[in-house]
Amino acid sequence: MSLSPAFLDELRARTSLSTLIGRTVKVQKAGREYKACCPFHNEKTPSFTINDEKGFYHCFGCGAHGDAIRWMTDQRGLPFMEAVKELAQTAGMDVPAPDPRAAKRAEQARGLHDVMMAAQSFFEDQLGGIDGAEARDYLARRGISDATRRAFGFGYSPDSRGKLKTALRDFGEAMLVETGLLIDPDGLEPDGGTAKKRDSYDRFRGRLMLPIRDIRGRVIAFGGRILGAGEPKYLNSPDTPLFDKGRTLYNIDRASPASRQTGRVIVVEGYMDVIALAQAGFGEAVAPLGTALTEHQIERIWKMTDVPILCFDGDSAGQKAAIRAAMRALPLLRPGMSLAFATLPAGQDPDDLIRADGPAAMEAVLGRAEPLVERLWAFEQAAAPLDTPEQRAALKQRLSAITDSIAHPDVRAHYVHAFRERYDALFFARPGFGGAPRHPRGGSARPGWQRDRRGNWKPPLPPAGNEARAIGASGMEQRLLRAVLASLLRHPEQIGLHREMLVGLRIADATLAELLNVMIAASLTKETVETDGLLTILGQGEVYNMAKGMLRADTFTFTPHRMKADSGRVQRDLDEAIRVMAQGPELEMNLAAATRRAMDDVTEANLSAQQQALAAHRDHLTRLAELAQSEDIV
Repeated sequence: MSLSPAFLDELRARTSLSTLIGRTVKVQKAGREYKACCPFHNEKTPSFTINDEKGFYHCFGCGAHGDAIRWMTDQRGLPFMEAVKELAQTAGMDVPAPDPRAAKRAEQARGLHDVMMAAQSFFEDQLGGIDGAEARDYLARRGISDATRRAFGFGYSPDSRGKLKTALRDFGEAMLVETGLLIDPDGLEPDGGTAKKRDSYDRFRGRLMLPIRDIRGRVIAFGGRILGAGEPKYLNSPDTPLFDKGRTLYNIDRASPASRQTGRVIVVEGYMDVIALAQAGFGEAVAPLGTALTEHQIERIWKMTDVPILCFDGDSAGQKAAIRAAMRALPLLRPGMSLAFATLPAGQDPDDLIRADGPAAMEAVLGRAEPLVERLWAFEQAAAPLDTPEQRAALKQRLSAITDSIAHPDVRAHYVHAFRERYDALFFARPGFGGAPRHPRGGSARPGWQRDRRGNWKPPLPPAGNEARAIGASGMEQRLLRAVLASLLRHPEQIGLHREMLVGLRIADATLAELLNVMIAASLTKETVETDGLLTILGQGEVYNMAKGMLRADTFTFTPHRMKADSGRVQRDLDEAIRVMAQGPELEMNLAAATRRAMDDVTEANLSAQQQALAAHRDHLTRLAELAQSEDIV
């Protein structure tokens, strides 16, 4: 009876491996995994691990490895179908009835595997024979040892159109074509007025051969490297019932167990990179098969490790391949799952680097791997000049396109924040990181700025005459001022739009003054100001508590919490309120000056005009404060 892969995958997913093993073995929680003393060999220190998320167990002592079904067959000694039935009963699943078509496909697959095993033996024999001399010389020049040659199953395909076809004729031509070993021209050619079918012929001719294996170590395809001149340099099997190049990774069968010991997976560009790394002691390397890394391959690697290291050549082609892989991964990102990028020196592949400087140099390259977010930022920052506002806006647009492609909301939010921080740091000085804040339009730092007790930059107070007084000590002025500050907290994008007038305000209340200074400083040092960011700068204390109070739903502002305020209307209302507050001290100073000089050079009419202007100002101030308190202004 044949069971579909989908059914078996569902059965494994529904089975808690730690619970299953825990019925007969004492298991202990160890981080994200479980550990136990291995039941397959005698040991006193636990080296047997169980990973429920990935659905496998592994012993680092004896190498025992498998899934829930393998546990039932190896440890319990059950036949395969009995193991499946027992697990299915526990999982509440019905074992499918026998499917004659599935059984036929399984039988055909077994036959195709037999063909591939026979082809592998043929290629290995040819490498050791007379025809394989050139291929053996090539391996020697590349420094491939005999042990490595045997481990990876190197072979040779003779430069002949029919040697393999003849050697494997007992399998029948149809199966050889189906496995991709023969090419069927599938056409007719004229022959003296009649037509006949053209003969099939060997696909691989005059090439160094490498078997491509599945996760179980079965040969499912081949890759062939040409030894002399000609194209293509590398030739892979076509897609077949056994082989899907977009879902397969070279060396997956050997790298999977190796990665469990090293805790990492190295993704490189091609076969020979993998082999060079393995010979130098890096057994956890895999490679795509002549194409860019696909979504399926990324997901397959994530089953082995959470953050694989992509190690591509330092040349332009290698770095483009790295960025293509990064872009493919973006929609798939989820908490904990990402990519890291290690860059080889320009002009060197792993084999070149190891030959020149040894495995330690390769380890150093891997140790300098940078996170995905850093690689994307560096790539976009270097993609075009950033000298003009339009070019900087284009950078922001490119970064937004990246974050928009991330499906997981939490991961996307963190990328938005990370890119914003880097963007601000590139174009605006950051408080607390040395140097006074830059002028928002460029140029040197504004003079007179000083740090407060928290290390935040605060603007200097404007010079004031003897008669000038501060704003908002009490009464309507303070009420209007608090409404303005509360509105700015809720709509921090408005701070920069009113910054010039805000800088000129002199505020009597020290706490309100400090809150405004933090707002102004943040708007000068960051292109994008957010409410949460302002609260973070404030930290804990009196000013922080006041700001939190202003954000309460019952606080009067120019932007009522119950309404979605139009940004243009908010800007106009704030502009009016700030202008009125700024005018008050100036009007009072002018009135005081006019009063002192009334007997000299100011007429009674002019003095009356000053008094009327101040009275009108106070009426306007009162009206705005009352409107803000009643939330009539949107």
